Amino acid sequence: MVAALELYLDPVAEKRIRTLWEALAREGVPSMRDLLKGRHRPHVSLISASRLDGPAVAQALRGMEVARPFELRFDFVGQFLGRVLWLGPVPTTELLAHHAAVHARLTEAGIGGFEVYLPGRWVPHCTLSMRVPFPKLLDAIRLCMDVLPIEATVVGAAVADHARDAVTPLR
Repeated sequence: MVAALELYLDPVAEKRIRTLWEALAREGVPSMRDLLKGRHRPHVSLISASRLDGPAVAQALRGMEVARPFELRFDFVGQFLGRVLWLGPVPTTELLAHHAAVHARLTEAGIGGFEVYLPGRWVPHCTLSMRVPFPKLLDAIRLCMDVLPIEATVVGAAVADHARDAVTPLR
């Protein structure tokens, strides 16, 4: 398990993604719906690491509006190695600048994460499934394409470390 600084989506967008999780599960694709006994929320992670100290992250970002409301538009489907299926928001200047600003503050505080989350390497995404069975891949992509685009607004943020059952809300 990993920890992440997660940006949460408005209720309408969250419901649309949860509905997609349900549709994937009905097609035999294990979705994020069942991860962490249903506590997993649709989100976009700005940083991820084996472990993140929520209070230390909150202190490093003090005075910064981490969950400031800005628009995301999920326009495409992607896949990472290991059959990880995700929806991708358009990487707008605003989203990339916000990501870079968060990383600058965390780096200054000595807080780091996985290299793939660094500015210039990060692929913004909302994970749908961690292991899509190969025979189900085309069905899964079709289901995703049927719901796109998804317009969303960032409405909250937290450092979530579910392996240690710790969630630190960020303002």
